[in-house]
Amino acid sequence: MKLMACLAMLAAGGLAQERYPVDWRKLEPEVLANFTALLKIDTSNPPGNETAAAKAIQGVLEREGIPCKLFAVDPARANLVARIKGTGAKKPLLIMGHTDVVGVQREKWSFDPFAAINRNGVIYARGSRDDKPHVVAGIMTLLLLKRMKVKLDRDVIFLAEAGEEGTTTFGIDYMVKEHWPEIEAEFAMAEGGSIVEQGGKPHHVLISTTEKSPQRVRLVAHGPAGHASRPEMTNAVVHLAEAVAKAGNWQTPMRLNETTRVYFQRLAEISAPEAAARYRDILNPAKAAAVDRYFRKEEAGHYSILRTSVVPTIVNIGFRSNVIPSEGEAMLDVRALPDEDMPKFMAELRRVINDPAIEVIPPKVNARPVSAPSRIDTEMFQVLEAVGRRMFNVPTLPDMMTGATDNAQLRAKGVQAYGTGPIVSAEEGPLGGAHTDDEHIPVRSLMALMEFTWNAVVGVAATK
Repeated sequence: MKLMACLAMLAAGGLAQERYPVDWRKLEPEVLANFTALLKIDTSNPPGNETAAAKAIQGVLEREGIPCKLFAVDPARANLVARIKGTGAKKPLLIMGHTDVVGVQREKWSFDPFAAINRNGVIYARGSRDDKPHVVAGIMTLLLLKRMKVKLDRDVIFLAEAGEEGTTTFGIDYMVKEHWPEIEAEFAMAEGGSIVEQGGKPHHVLISTTEKSPQRVRLVAHGPAGHASRPEMTNAVVHLAEAVAKAGNWQTPMRLNETTRVYFQRLAEISAPEAAARYRDILNPAKAAAVDRYFRKEEAGHYSILRTSVVPTIVNIGFRSNVIPSEGEAMLDVRALPDEDMPKFMAELRRVINDPAIEVIPPKVNARPVSAPSRIDTEMFQVLEAVGRRMFNVPTLPDMMTGATDNAQLRAKGVQAYGTGPIVSAEEGPLGGAHTDDEHIPVRSLMALMEFTWNAVVGVAATK
């Protein structure tokens, strides 16, 4: 009976999408106009200046009769909320994107990072991947819902948020704490996933259902200062270097969770025989250790999602070449599994370093709340699977992000939040991705996200 109910629901979702067809080729110029207008607004964080973007979005939506609200801790850093009302038969759906972007080193760019240059169907700009595509997807979805008079069982809420890039007190934290009724929802869609291509063809869809928690750990070395002409066993530089090496080389324990277990099961079904064998073996306790060693050398992303990872990122010690410094410190970027016991983990890290000259200082504040993964048996996830199959004829894999997003704050409030994304090329890898120099997105990739978002929203929110 449960299977039949799911099939009936998915069929109804498909019919809802067929009732509201969109000519995406005809709509492309409007999408690009809104997208490039946002990219040309410099919302580098810091300082952010997201209000400029929020007001631009407000102008687009309110011209078509969609009221918007602005909420801000700082007048220069506003969040925008807009809502298309449904019958209320079901709880709302939230679609979300952040308007701030990371800064740039202009001298390393081939183009002006805020000119939104379109070169042969590829748009180059900061924010072209992270995260203005999702902002434009939210804008276009609300415009289409309004224009096409879509009958909705749920309210559809759009949040264009500030401060995702490291200053969440201005964005999602503020909205959750002070304005939760404005964005409260059963389901949410935001950044975090992708449509993965191999050899120029769609291979699978990744939908993030959980993410690792960033924890910044400091190592502080202490020792007496001295003249560099006299080698000392108490040299803080040596102690710090050894501690960093121990932490960086530490192979933390491997374990699977619901998301990663299903991820590897489904990945094995669509991979070449040799790779498929590895993905099946990682699920076999008798063979997992050998595969884990392979991942450590060859597949860092898969190695990371199997454990709480420790990566040294900053070392700061010394001020003259002929002086032994008395103190220095290093930063470890720890990405914790959602269920990690951090006090226990910190105790184990101290045991691994095993040096009384090294002070191991845990993070003062957890920037992202920890919560259970979003479920993969919900109506929303089943619709996302159906959309992936309908658009690309490929399977959908639940994914645990190694990075961090504002979905964490939503999940902590009980929202079933899912990360989606545009087309990415497996061969290109990180080039052109989030935070890179010459960040870029092909127009067809952007348009795929527009269509995917629309189909998912109609599938889960439109009256059946």
